[in-house]
Amino acid sequence: MNDIETYRAHAAEARAAAANTTLRNRREMHKRSAMVWETMATSAEENRSKAAVNLAAKTNARD
Repeated sequence: MNDIETYRAHAAEARAAAANTTLRNRREMHKRSAMVWETMATSAEENRSKAAVNLAAKTNARD
């Protein structure tokens, strides 16, 4: 499992925890946690994409 999959799995766990609690403050805490994990996953995807573009540019510059 890569980092992006791990972050998405944590987000899913947090959403499930939010759905299973009856305490409003705990539910909101789990929802915020899920949003943070999703943000981390999105950021990791963007970084991976940018790294691929940079690598391609470096490879093309050498050719």
